[in-house]
Amino acid sequence: MAPEQMAEGPESGVAPPAGSPQPTTGAPLPSGPPSPGSVPPPPPRPLDAIDQDILQMLQADGRASIRSVAERVHVSRANAYARINRLIDDGVIRGFGARVDHERAGQGTSAYITLQIVQNSWRTVREQLRQLPGASHIALVGGDFDVLLLVHTPDNRALREVVLTRLQAIPEVLSTRTLLVFEEEDLEPQG
Repeated sequence: MAPEQMAEGPESGVAPPAGSPQPTTGAPLPSGPPSPGSVPPPPPRPLDAIDQDILQMLQADGRASIRSVAERVHVSRANAYARINRLIDDGVIRGFGARVDHERAGQGTSAYITLQIVQNSWRTVREQLRQLPGASHIALVGGDFDVLLLVHTPDNRALREVVLTRLQAIPEVLSTRTLLVFEEEDLEPQG
């Protein structure tokens, strides 16, 4: 259920186009910590069972209509519309997108790459990792390494280019370790 659909009103039953990143206010969805001078999101508030059901339904089908969400969680369409907008405004829902089969999309090689980085360089490194071709997940973690990166590339040659040329050229990256993925599966939300 994309915000464009919600902008049509709570009575709309038309499925939206996939991948819409804008809330009904027209402002971009937050993509990380607030920038200097911006208004931070409100503090997290507890989600009730209906909010949890809405989230579970939208995770399974981000194109669900307001009508189908309302029927599934047993509330009015206006209530479902208001709850979804609140979840977007509160930053709980960050966007809508498609689940991609990377192999069928020409990205047949996947790898988790662990990085050890210079202390206190996370923000700098994160910005550079965001620019890597095929990067799909970045996490600052605790343990034997500092960063976990998931990349999808067309083949091993492209993966080698990412690791040996792009990653190891970042001055704050002290070492890397590449874990080739043989098979992967995104877990579907239980519904």
